[in-house]
Amino acid sequence: MPYAEALALQQDLVARRKQGLATDQLLLVEHPHVITLGRNGHMENVLAGEDVLGRAGISFYPTDRGGDVTYHGPGQLVGYPILDLREWKRDVAAYVRAIEQAIIDTLADYGIAAGRIPKLTGVWVGERKIAAIGVHISRWVTSHGFALNVATDLSYFQYIVPCGLTKPVTSMEALGVRAGLEDVGRTLAGHFGRIFDCEITREASALAAYESET
Repeated sequence: MPYAEALALQQDLVARRKQGLATDQLLLVEHPHVITLGRNGHMENVLAGEDVLGRAGISFYPTDRGGDVTYHGPGQLVGYPILDLREWKRDVAAYVRAIEQAIIDTLADYGIAAGRIPKLTGVWVGERKIAAIGVHISRWVTSHGFALNVATDLSYFQYIVPCGLTKPVTSMEALGVRAGLEDVGRTLAGHFGRIFDCEITREASALAAYESET
């Protein structure tokens, strides 16, 4: 799904959730090549101009999420939880840690020992970042989320300083684990539901409803 479409879908679901017209949602998508910049990001961490990005087939979007600059693309599992934290915990730090834990537990199921680095957001394997997190919360309803490198072409990270850090990135595939996005998505959704104490049901109704209105 193109990034702009996923963003519009998120905004629609956030509005519905705030009005009590929708339940919590976990959107799992795969994007074409795109670089996004967080609200506190620095343009100097984008290492290529618009013309270079265009020739590489990479779109660019400024966003209202937290964090700096990141890349999304084929082979990467991107998750956008739309949750009302008033029904879980009114704690932003606990929310981010919970997302990290869901990813850490998912990777453990594939034999990858991942963890955290103190004072840094995201999930790491040693000193290499395998998942980035950047969220937005309005009236306790969440949007944006996380990106897990499953079989991502890591060469595309050359165009940015990921999350404003000079640390390297990695992927499940680079670590010798070959897994499909759908399989990883199902595994992650299971851990997400356990950690956030909710029942996960797979449906296309949110997307269908959005498309019918647009």
